[in-house]
Amino acid sequence: MTQQKTSNAFIAASWVALGAGTVGFIVGLARAEMLLNEKGYYFTVLMFGLFAVVSLQKSVRDRLENLPVTDIYYGICWFGTLLSIVLLVVGLWNATILPSEKGFYAFAFLLALFGAISVQKNTRDNMSISNE
Repeated sequence: MTQQKTSNAFIAASWVALGAGTVGFIVGLARAEMLLNEKGYYFTVLMFGLFAVVSLQKSVRDRLENLPVTDIYYGICWFGTLLSIVLLVVGLWNATILPSEKGFYAFAFLLALFGAISVQKNTRDNMSISNE
C-alpha cells in the first residue's frame, strides 16, 4: 500500500491549530488578573499536556508500525495525557474567574493538544514517506 503525502493545507491547518491554541492560551494567561503562581500552574499544565499528547501519538504510531514500545511507557503516556486534562479541569473548576474565561482556557487547551497531535502525525507521515 502506497502512502500519500500529507497535503500542505492539512499541514498548515495543524500548525495554525497548534499556534492558535498555544499562543491564545499563553496570551490569555499574560492578560489575566490572577496571581503569578496560578499563571505558572496553567502554563505548566499546558506544557505537560503538549508533551504528553505528542509522546502518546508517537507511542500509538510506533505500536501500529510494530516498533517496540513497552506497556509501562504506553501506560504512562495515556496517564500523562489524561492527567493534564484532569489538572486543567480541576484548576478551572476551582478558579475564581468568569465562566467565559474558563471556557476560553478549556478550548484553547484542547485546540493546542489537537494541533500538537496533528503536527506530530503529519511529521511522522511525511518522514515515513521520504524514507521509502
